[in-house]
Amino acid sequence: MSGQTTPRNLLGEALESCSLDPMTGFHRDGCCRTGPQDLGSHTVCAILTERFLTFSASRGNDLITPRPEYGFPGLKPGDSWCLCASRWLEAWQAGYAPGVRAAATNEAATRIVPRDALMAAAVDVN
Repeated sequence: MSGQTTPRNLLGEALESCSLDPMTGFHRDGCCRTGPQDLGSHTVCAILTERFLTFSASRGNDLITPRPEYGFPGLKPGDSWCLCASRWLEAWQAGYAPGVRAAATNEAATRIVPRDALMAAAVDVN
């Protein structure tokens, strides 16, 4: 990462890992880092719930079914995953948003999602 700035989280600190098992992130490095190739802005570290997974599938984004051909294990409630900011926002507006880890959510998510909404859903801050 020479020459690049360290991504910051919602707390203004260095971005923490979201999940190594299952391995998440647009770059599949465990972090919700983003960049020009990440058109979906996979920047929200969410702790998945059954309600959210069902909601997402109903919107055409099935995160439950394993897709080994893409190295995707399929997700279950309790897994942490770097979600697209727009999907989290859609779920929040519909009342299905999962909790987020503020320390592992990229501040870039606030370009799409109101910071107040993310912080209200944060499970790792008081």
